[in-house]
Amino acid sequence: MAERPKITEKAASGAASGADSGAFSEQEEFRSGFAGLLGRPNAGKSTLLNALCGRKISIVSDKPQTTRRRVRGVLNRPGAQIVFVDSPGVNKPRTALGRRQNAEAASVAADVDVACLVVDVAAPFGRGDRFVASMLPKDLVVVVSKIDKVPRGVVLRQLAAVSALDAHAYFPVSARTGEGVETFAEYLAESMPAGPRYYPDGMFTDLTQEEEVAEMVRERLLEVMREELPYSISTRVTEWRWPYIRCEIITERESQRAIVIGKKGEVLKKVGSAVVKDLPPKAFLDLRVKVEANWQNSEAAVERLFD
Repeated sequence: MAERPKITEKAASGAASGADSGAFSEQEEFRSGFAGLLGRPNAGKSTLLNALCGRKISIVSDKPQTTRRRVRGVLNRPGAQIVFVDSPGVNKPRTALGRRQNAEAASVAADVDVACLVVDVAAPFGRGDRFVASMLPKDLVVVVSKIDKVPRGVVLRQLAAVSALDAHAYFPVSARTGEGVETFAEYLAESMPAGPRYYPDGMFTDLTQEEEVAEMVRERLLEVMREELPYSISTRVTEWRWPYIRCEIITERESQRAIVIGKKGEVLKKVGSAVVKDLPPKAFLDLRVKVEANWQNSEAAVERLFD
C-alpha cells in the first residue's frame, strides 16, 4: 500500500502553544501523564482540548454528543508531557450507542492521572454534573468553561455552585479567548508524576489517518446540515489506496440517506469539497451513504464504531 501523507493539522485560534518552550535541564525530573476531560454533553471539552494542544485534535460543534469516543491530544511543555483524553459527554443512555459512550467516559475516568470535570458556566449545575463527578476520583479538578460568554457575576455564581464538590482545584477558562488556559495547563504539568515521554515530538494525537478523515467528514456534515442532520449517523473510512479514500456515511433509514445526499447530491458535494481542502494535494475522497437499520441499538454495529 502506498505511504499515506500526514493530514494537515490546523492551529486552533487563541490556543496555548503545543510546542516546547523555555529551558529544561536534563538533570531535572521529567513529568508526564494523562489528564481526562469529562462532563455532560456540550460542556466544551473538545474545544478546550484543542485550545490546550494548540491545534485541531477533536471535532467540535454546537450539537450535543459530538464526541463519541475517547480522543487523545498531546501537549509538550519544558520538562513535561501531558496527554489529554477527551471523552464522550455523559448522559442518560437510551441506546446501545449511549451505553457504550458512557462506558467509554467511565474508562477514561479510571485510566488517567488527573480527572477534570468540565462544567458549562451557563448551564445549571445539577444532578447530571454530580453524577459525572461521582465517577471521578475525590481529588478531581473542576474546569468552568466558556467564561467569555457570560458576565463575571455568572462566573462567580457557577464557581460558588461547583465548590460543593470539594474538588482539589478550580479553573475558570475560555477556550475561545485563551483566558485561564495557560494557568490550567501549568497546574497540570506540575501535577503529573515522574514518567517517560509517551509520544515523540511532533506527534499530537493517536488518531489514525482513517479516524481523522472519518471525523473530518462528520464535522463537515454537522456544519453543512446543522439542524437537518440526523443524530443517528456515523462515518468510517473503508478503503485507503492513496490518493483514493473511500468514506462511508451510515444512516438508519432511507429517508435519512436522502437528506444526507441532498438534492442532486449537493450536500455530499459541499462536504467532500470542504474536507478535501484540509487533505494533502491530489487526495480523492469518495463519499458513500449506506443504510444500517437501527444501528444505534445494535451492539455489534456500535462496537465496530469503537474498534
